[in-house]
Amino acid sequence: MGSDGAPVVSGHLRAASLSARPWRSLRWLVIAPHPDDETLGTGALIYQTAREKRLAGIAYLTDGSGSHPASVGRNLIATRKREAALALRRLAGETVDTLHLDWRDASPAHPGDPLFDHTCRRLIVLCVARQVDAIAVTALHEPHCDHAAAARLAYAVRDASPRPLRVAEYVVWGERPSPRGRTLLRTLPMPAGLRRHALAAHRSQTGTSQGQGFRLPRSLSRMAAIDILYHTGD
Repeated sequence: MGSDGAPVVSGHLRAASLSARPWRSLRWLVIAPHPDDETLGTGALIYQTAREKRLAGIAYLTDGSGSHPASVGRNLIATRKREAALALRRLAGETVDTLHLDWRDASPAHPGDPLFDHTCRRLIVLCVARQVDAIAVTALHEPHCDHAAAARLAYAVRDASPRPLRVAEYVVWGERPSPRGRTLLRTLPMPAGLRRHALAAHRSQTGTSQGQGFRLPRSLSRMAAIDILYHTGD
């Protein structure tokens, strides 16, 4: 940490505060590839912007049905949506507007595909209606195909939107990107244990209720109380 309490990134670079200009007045939309990514990657962002009335909503890209292949598909999809709603209430302190885009898990569309273009138009309409200024999305270099697809979608929305938009990436599974050419942004810290409490709402991903399949590592329950986002100038 720096002498002013700001995190030191890459040994010497500091992250700008989302409470400082021009970031403190922006309304944010979070795009999460799967239910649980909102907590892992942007839990502190959701906490801060909800309390400052600057959270425009959460858009979930996929239905999350691929995490436990042996589970009944529709039951798992409904379960993950309920879990996401509970996690968001814990983070935001209130019900959060959500949009489930329902792409099939691990089968992402690509630019030029009808599904990709239709989804892009839906998000542009949402951004205009909710006066979104900035989109937080998983980093383009993330190894999971849905995470990279979410980033491509966010940049496509930015480029086609009649409303000026900024895109800031967050990291869930990938390596932290180089800060070169980027503005690093930090949130305010959330209360101790809040991210862990929100993550516990995703029981299908943290326990064995859905049988054999994906399970979040226990190490993620000890994540930092802040989020770091990476913005590349438009």
